[in-house]
Amino acid sequence: MQEAINRQINRELYSAYFYLSMSVYFESEKLKGFANWMRMQAREETGHAMRLFSYMAERGGRIIMQDIEAPPIEWDSARDVFEHTLKHEKKVTEMINNLMGIAKSENDIEAQKAIEWFVNEQAEEEETAEKILNDIKERGLQEIDKELAERK
Repeated sequence: MQEAINRQINRELYSAYFYLSMSVYFESEKLKGFANWMRMQAREETGHAMRLFSYMAERGGRIIMQDIEAPPIEWDSARDVFEHTLKHEKKVTEMINNLMGIAKSENDIEAQKAIEWFVNEQAEEEETAEKILNDIKERGLQEIDKELAERK
């Protein structure tokens, strides 16, 4: 369980890097609202990593910091970014489900309780990414950019 949570901490930190890289892309495209949304998403992912970090520390686990791979830095369009975002969130959902599977196989009730929060969070993450992707397909980028700028 400890090894799996350490791996998930790393993946959550990678997610923060991933979204920061997307923010940089949107800044270069002069889509400040999209860039803001991605920075807020990166902050949220860092929070997820810290939630797992705290859980491990509270349970007396050993946290092992690992290398974080570099994320992509180029995309073809806002639509391409959000297609990658949705794909990424689906992968994270798979990882969280696997983490839950390990907790269940080890009959670790406390871990199951902690991971349940992430299961619920991932449903929201996928839904949000899919909504923005659909909005990009159906509406103008400038209108969406203004909406995404409001995320705090």
